[in-house]
Amino acid sequence: MEPVYASVIGFAKGLFAAQGLRFTILGAENVPTTGGAVLVVNHTGYFDFAYAGLAAQPSGRLVRFMAKDGVFAHPVGGPLMRGMKHIPVDRAAGADSYCAALEALRAGEVVGIFPEATISRSFELKEFKTGAARLAAEAGVPIVPLVIWGSQRVWSKGLPRRLGRTKVPIIMTIGEPVPVAADADPEQVTAEYKQVMAGLLDVARAAYEPMTGSDLRYLPASLGGTAPTLDEATRLDAAEAEQRRAQRSSGSSGSSAASEASEASEASEASEVPEE
Repeated sequence: MEPVYASVIGFAKGLFAAQGLRFTILGAENVPTTGGAVLVVNHTGYFDFAYAGLAAQPSGRLVRFMAKDGVFAHPVGGPLMRGMKHIPVDRAAGADSYCAALEALRAGEVVGIFPEATISRSFELKEFKTGAARLAAEAGVPIVPLVIWGSQRVWSKGLPRRLGRTKVPIIMTIGEPVPVAADADPEQVTAEYKQVMAGLLDVARAAYEPMTGSDLRYLPASLGGTAPTLDEATRLDAAEAEQRRAQRSSGSSGSSAASEASEASEASEASEVPEE
């Protein structure tokens, strides 16, 4: 195994053990042991990329995640991300990110993508971008759906971090690979695998331990929780994006601790392939 990736995996496993996290991984055999594949993952927490990488371990695969380029600028995280051959996403130069992911897939790598692009505050599936489908079609590789449930209870957007010994259970389910033809319609492919992920997510939620009391904030409103509805979360995301644009245009984005914290959290989220 690659030395940087191996070291990070060892550290992560030690951290997760110290936290008492209880992982259940179902369908691990659906991750191809050889050849390229696009691993698509739902996004409810800041550590989703680390958890999803664990789900590919039984098949002996190292996932190359697409992540916002801000992570690669971090003095500690940047060298580690590059050492693990993750792929930076610069939305101002999306073609470069797309080409890097395509090259990795053609070289037989598993590329991890979060089609929602950013964390879902509602803990429901948000609108999916079509980048994963476009990449799979052009590279001639399958899409492998993976759903994670429970990670939002460790650390999610707008909620406090819970990095102590929480013993949070996390369920990860990998679905069967979805073949993608070279001439497939990206919109149709995206709708199809999103439906598969919705079904897997329903099963994971049904199998999960009941959430009560303060933990209801981690449960979708549609299931009786107090998380924002999908529409409410969409409005919150839009307002936050507009605030960032205003700060950048006024030149004040780096002038306050609040702005810096906002940019740091934005960069620490995963990303999707920029739309062409």
